[in-house]
Amino acid sequence: MTTAHHLRLIDGMRAREFPEERIRSGSGVSGPGYHTALLHADDDDWEEDAAARPERRAQCLAEHDALITLLGARWGEPQMISLWSAQERMMSGEEIPDPWAETVAGCEYFRLWRIEERWIALGLYLEEDGPGCELSVVVTEIDPP
Repeated sequence: MTTAHHLRLIDGMRAREFPEERIRSGSGVSGPGYHTALLHADDDDWEEDAAARPERRAQCLAEHDALITLLGARWGEPQMISLWSAQERMMSGEEIPDPWAETVAGCEYFRLWRIEERWIALGLYLEEDGPGCELSVVVTEIDPP
């Protein structure tokens, strides 16, 4: 997918109403008060040529950086939030609302914008010991934990 496609997807998520029940929607999940989408996923197919893995990781990072730049030009500098404390609280038994509970394990941090009544969060997950990389977006009216 291209950066232009990602921007159209994010704009579409911002414009759509939230469903009353949790449903799968395209490359993500929607539920009461939120939409999520996976923009880039490196599934780490170990059968493929190992030389291609760093290139795919670099592509994911480039998509992330391009979206931060373009969204920042639209909405200003994003906040950067860590979900580490939310993950710790979940592990201690506290209930964290979706979509944040779904994303806690996937991303260490999010770039976050508040636009009108909705949060737009861009998340990046990088495998520590491998080339895996995921880029995701959340559009929600639910405040971050």
